[in-house]
Amino acid sequence: MPSSCDAIKRFYKSETWHKARLEKILSSKGRCEKCGAPGEEVHHIIHLTELNINDTEITLNQKDLFLLCRECHNKEQGRFKKTFSFDEDGNLKPFSL
Repeated sequence: MPSSCDAIKRFYKSETWHKARLEKILSSKGRCEKCGAPGEEVHHIIHLTELNINDTEITLNQKDLFLLCRECHNKEQGRFKKTFSFDEDGNLKPFSL
């Protein structure tokens, strides 16, 4: 039995996703909908999971999609967060949320 990860990978390779993605890029005039930079990533507002991967109201709905530049997409996904800092003396400060 294929995993949910396999189903999500198949979805992102599908012709229906590529059409929905292109529609979002065109409707956004190729610009990041957060900062206006050139858009690169079509982001789902509702994260795709094994429970919703077959729900076209989530996977293909233009209202659930945002065109984002790489930087805004990384921020949206919580990637590359700075998890440490240094004080004025160059000592590592404890991480806090």
